[in-house]
Amino acid sequence: MDALRFRPLLSDNPMSLEEFFEKLRSSPIPVVVDFWAPWCGPCGALKPTIERLSQEYSSQVEVWKVNGDEDPDLLRSLRIYSIPTLIAFHTGQEIGRRTGVVSTRELHTLFQAALSGNRPMRVEPAPVNRILRLGVGLALVGLAVLSGLSGIRWLLAGIGGLIMFTEVYDRCPVYQMVSTRLKEVFRKNPASISDN
Repeated sequence: MDALRFRPLLSDNPMSLEEFFEKLRSSPIPVVVDFWAPWCGPCGALKPTIERLSQEYSSQVEVWKVNGDEDPDLLRSLRIYSIPTLIAFHTGQEIGRRTGVVSTRELHTLFQAALSGNRPMRVEPAPVNRILRLGVGLALVGLAVLSGLSGIRWLLAGIGGLIMFTEVYDRCPVYQMVSTRLKEVFRKNPASISDN
């Protein structure tokens, strides 16, 4: 796999944040870093897609793998709280990240962002995905209403409403305003997150 620029970052000791960024700065091409762990099922599910993309971008983007179990301090320093997480870097600067199992299209967008140096475009859910979310949400709310809204059925209705909201959240101006403001607050004071 070395010929494909798909390699683990090997180190005898856990890597410091400074060492990590020094490796990034010394890379002649953009880098996508896959933060994973051997026990992580979703990491294994993404592996074939990441390997395929590393072949497709073999001379343009390096793909590094960092085992989160071996470098937990590095993950904390980069504010990675869940794996798999993939982060795209261009000239040593983070351009974008994706966490969890994401579509090939989203990963392709991340690789393109690493190449261009521009933030990745937000990939909206596919229409089928939106319809499924709406259908499941409506079914849960309908089930809760038909069986009488009392006790735990309110929870069922709330979960259904939440699922329906995930169908439209990216188009909701109130959600966009609140989430943008929260991101600004947490970027200004990242220490407050770990202090709590």
